[in-house]
Amino acid sequence: MCGGIWGAGADGWEGEAEVKVLRILPVGVFVLTGACAVKTPESRMAAVATGVPGRWAATSQGRAGVDRDWIGRFGDSRLKGLVNEAMQNNRDLQASAERVNRAATAAKISGSAIRPKAGLGLTGSKEEQKFVGFPFAGGAITERYGASLDVSWEVDLWGRVRAGQAADVAEWQAQGFELKAAQSSLAAQIAKAWFALGETNEQISLARGALRIRQNTAEAIGDRFERALEREGGTASDLRLAQVDVASAKATLAQWEGEREAVLRQIELLVGRYPAGTDLSRSGLPSLPGFPPAGLPSELLLRRPDVLAAERRYAGSGRRVREAELAVFPSLTLNGSMGTTTTSLKDILDSSFGVWSYGGKVSQSILTGGQLRAEQKGRKADDRAALAKLQQTVLTAFGEVEQALVAERYLARREGASAEAATLANEAAASAAEDYAGGTGDVLTLLAAQDRKIVSASQLVTLRRLRLENRINLHLALGGDFKVR
Repeated sequence: MCGGIWGAGADGWEGEAEVKVLRILPVGVFVLTGACAVKTPESRMAAVATGVPGRWAATSQGRAGVDRDWIGRFGDSRLKGLVNEAMQNNRDLQASAERVNRAATAAKISGSAIRPKAGLGLTGSKEEQKFVGFPFAGGAITERYGASLDVSWEVDLWGRVRAGQAADVAEWQAQGFELKAAQSSLAAQIAKAWFALGETNEQISLARGALRIRQNTAEAIGDRFERALEREGGTASDLRLAQVDVASAKATLAQWEGEREAVLRQIELLVGRYPAGTDLSRSGLPSLPGFPPAGLPSELLLRRPDVLAAERRYAGSGRRVREAELAVFPSLTLNGSMGTTTTSLKDILDSSFGVWSYGGKVSQSILTGGQLRAEQKGRKADDRAALAKLQQTVLTAFGEVEQALVAERYLARREGASAEAATLANEAAASAAEDYAGGTGDVLTLLAAQDRKIVSASQLVTLRRLRLENRINLHLALGGDFKVR
């Protein structure tokens, strides 16, 4: 890029930022613009760079850098394969890529306005003139043929056309950053769906185990009821309660099996396959990888693709304002033509019948009905809107990081407490089963203990999945890239 990302007065960050942004700008900017004959708009990130905190409020961790292989950190080659497949086949992603191509074409078209235009022309005519009255009678037929090379060039004296092209180039860059954001978002959606599949696999296993527990308990209570040993827990109400738990366990199993089928189809849609519900995996949730480096808040402005896209549009709107301001200045157009003109078609390429001309035209708008002034006001309003959009995008980006950092802390505490509760619930259920088998325990205590064991185990699996999802949210919020090969 022909300018730094922070611009003037950015406390020496300009050079570092320029290198980083160059690495992720769409390839071919300088080819398109003629090696900076038309510069890409200089960065206007300084408008939101002031007041950025020196550290995150939710953590004191400030290691530099960002995890650029966060998909691989989960240690699942099948997940990486699905993400790679989606990068190739997802239709929404293909549409985003075509929007980048369309923006590149628009920038190229706008650049053609500053170049001379030439065209070849061939003309031919035949006329007959009648002469009426004495002493003339009859008529005359004349023919005229010509060939010409016509050249015209609107000289961009003030830079109005170049300003417009620079704005189009900025839009192209913005579309490129949005494509990167779409790629990261798609990878995150697939990872979350994959972890949802892992959760359903574990929940189905737990639900089947819970069903067996409920069925065994109902059978034991049924045996006592048939023997009419009421004092040992064989009442009809106890049997009905146990049977209710069996039916509920069957419903829970069906619920998780249905959710698994839905998740399978969601994954297939994301990767661009027909949603046939193919059995992709029976594995559970992976272990939580190590905590990624959060870096500094200021670094977020250099790597979040949505922030960079908003900045490019703000930079482009500044060029649109300049384009409207320069529209009030005179325009200069140069024209030239050379060729032949003859009355015989066979002589059309004979240089002996050559003709040429050249000239220029200066035009200045005087009365436009307020159109130029209104256009300037409109462009300035668009510029203020683009600034507000950039400010909101930056604020949202900071908010997403802080929320993910806070959620990480409390989800870890919740998982720890839930793991302790699950352990205690297992011990309570085992003790209640022993007491009931020994005749010292009652049915209600047994059923309640089993219920807590089943619920706590299910909640722990859900919390593990939530922590994995929040880790994905944190990687996205920090602007982390990913690898799929």
